[in-house]
Amino acid sequence: MTSCIRPGCAGRIMGTGYCDTCGHRHAEPRPRTAPPARPPAGTAEEPPGPAPVHAVAGIGELDQHGLVVLPEIPVPDDVLVADPRPPTGGRRCGANGCTMTIGIGYGGQPARATGRCPRCGTPYSFLPQLAKGDLVADHYKVLGCLAHGGLGWIYLAEDTRADGHRVVLKGQINVHDALARRTAVEERRSLTDLHHPDIVRIITYAEHRTPGRSPTGYLVMDYIGGRSLQQLFDADDVERIFHGRPRLDHVLTYGCKILGALEYMHERGLLYCDMKPANVIHFGRAIKVIDLGAVRAIGDRASAYVYTAGFAPPKEEIDRRGWHIDSDLYTVGMTLQALARGTEAARGLAPDSFRRLIARATHAEPRARFRSAAEMSRQLWEVLREFRSLQFGEQLPESSTRFRASGASLDAGLGAIPALDHWTGRPGEQPPGLDVSPPAAAEVAGALPEPVPDPEDGAALLLDTFPPDAPDRVARQWPRESRLGTPETALWLCRAYLRKGELTAAQNWLAEAETQLGERAAHDWRIAWHHGVLHLSKGEVDLAGARFDAVYRALPGEYVPKLALGYCAEHTGEGRPARAMRYYEAVWKRDSAHTAAAFGLARGHLAGGDRDAAVHVLDEVPATSRHYDAARIAAVRIRAGILHGGPPTPAGLRDAARRLPELRLDGGAASGESRARLVAEVRENALHGRPAQGWGPDFPAGDLLGPGDEDGLRTRLEHSFRQLAAQARTAGEHGRLLDLAHAVRPMTTF
Repeated sequence: MTSCIRPGCAGRIMGTGYCDTCGHRHAEPRPRTAPPARPPAGTAEEPPGPAPVHAVAGIGELDQHGLVVLPEIPVPDDVLVADPRPPTGGRRCGANGCTMTIGIGYGGQPARATGRCPRCGTPYSFLPQLAKGDLVADHYKVLGCLAHGGLGWIYLAEDTRADGHRVVLKGQINVHDALARRTAVEERRSLTDLHHPDIVRIITYAEHRTPGRSPTGYLVMDYIGGRSLQQLFDADDVERIFHGRPRLDHVLTYGCKILGALEYMHERGLLYCDMKPANVIHFGRAIKVIDLGAVRAIGDRASAYVYTAGFAPPKEEIDRRGWHIDSDLYTVGMTLQALARGTEAARGLAPDSFRRLIARATHAEPRARFRSAAEMSRQLWEVLREFRSLQFGEQLPESSTRFRASGASLDAGLGAIPALDHWTGRPGEQPPGLDVSPPAAAEVAGALPEPVPDPEDGAALLLDTFPPDAPDRVARQWPRESRLGTPETALWLCRAYLRKGELTAAQNWLAEAETQLGERAAHDWRIAWHHGVLHLSKGEVDLAGARFDAVYRALPGEYVPKLALGYCAEHTGEGRPARAMRYYEAVWKRDSAHTAAAFGLARGHLAGGDRDAAVHVLDEVPATSRHYDAARIAAVRIRAGILHGGPPTPAGLRDAARRLPELRLDGGAASGESRARLVAEVRENALHGRPAQGWGPDFPAGDLLGPGDEDGLRTRLEHSFRQLAAQARTAGEHGRLLDLAHAVRPMTTF
């Protein structure tokens, strides 16, 4: 470290830029190089989180990192405690290991500020040890008490050597508590090297001796002039600050920033242990994690635990296994849950996704929780985007880090031009109604996106080199090549055999993957996903839905499980279409690249008889999508189709007639076989759906449908059937189409 340049000082300059002896500012702090966790940019683990806000976006908008620009919190004018009193609920004695609570009132009387422990007799004092005007280390002038922390009173002071720069002095209140003294020493040693934009900065350490008392050590920290999240969300003016009640995306933004700070600590072998709304300050438009008194080293089982009941895991768990990274994430989950109680109601699926996220973070089984702050942050970030898209209609596309992209539309034929068997394969002359049923289960199983291999799996880099249509060769190499004996290889073989329709082999390889994972398999979303796909392949949609729901619980921000659940809800049981549409909406509103969700929504609207809503969704498919033409074809068929026995309307036929010439069919040619079949379908539906009294004045007269009279429709449909007969592949098809042409030909008289 660099020596202090102040004359007569033998101190060293810490990474903060301040001397560890005199506190003189020597240089700017080292660059803050560890941003909070944000979505991945091609990393093997989870994405690094959102960096500090430098955006110019307005309040409530998203900054360039995809987080909400928080409202401005000014530095409060009056922050000092006018009448410092003992903390509510007292404190643990701690003298020689004594666990008695001291400083509590009895019989309705207030707690005494001084006294003796009723169990061990050790004297205690809850009085502030510093008074206004006291100088600590000769240049930190005390202004008063700020608050009472876990280790004693916290003071506001100004640095007389730095133009009155405000700092916080944090010391011990009960010098007889050996635990408190050890905690303060550990805090000093481990925290002065922390440099993160969302963690309070420790400037230095100083001691102060009051006449007649033992010297007390104080951590000198930056003063963060703002409000704790607890104060903010409980404040009477919270709606003025947030321009209404806080929203869920505000809470999710706080969560991403908090997790970024914790990830930084975890990477340095430290656990925070005491996350709660009171320990996060919102200042300006940023946050700071404060009160680092509970920080401990990862793996430390010797020192006593400092945490807040109600936010920490159950005491029985802590006693049994200690404190781990997932324990920190548990406290974050409880913190966000507490904040969310004060938010305005959200629409759509986002509240359910948030509840599932909290449920995973606070799961009773530690192995089911998030494994890292970055992993949890990614899911928070994705739920935030889901909320924004559903609440405000914002398109917020991003690539999944868990699943590969899939090009399937899963339109169940709605976006396809009818084949000849639409006419040749049906009995009678009556045209069938528009088929709005979901695709077959096996088709969905083969079209759902595949999971991205776990990069930590030993065979992850080999999987893309395997022949996708020759799983037998890979299976034969399994016992011969040790590199292949991994869970990801077994899952690849499961998928490969599913594609071939060999369900027994697929099931056997899935069982092998579970064996490889051992106890972890019960909480591994990949296993649940493959079970779901296997059930779909067998047509067991209800069982598949239960498995996909487990994936949703594990990955509440991912879109792929919702796509699968939308299909399962659409396919089974009464009252399910509404649930299916909630899933599809959450996917489609967020990213219009997922046209399978658009077709699912369209089917849901059609199930309720709402053609306009179905067409509106399909019209949102962008021109850059590979399924753009299919969506436009589906819109024509919906407008002109027979739906639930009901004919198209004149307005629907007019819209179909307008859209049909704009379709790019037959390679862009003005006429061709595909266009002829679609025209035939529209004409047939117009003829058979014609009311007895005629279509009326709103009928779209023109080349497509004629003037609207019955003979005009029959003449044009006859012409269409003769065109289709020219496309026939067999004599039987040719004869059937000519029969249809003769059957619709107008009656003639001689």
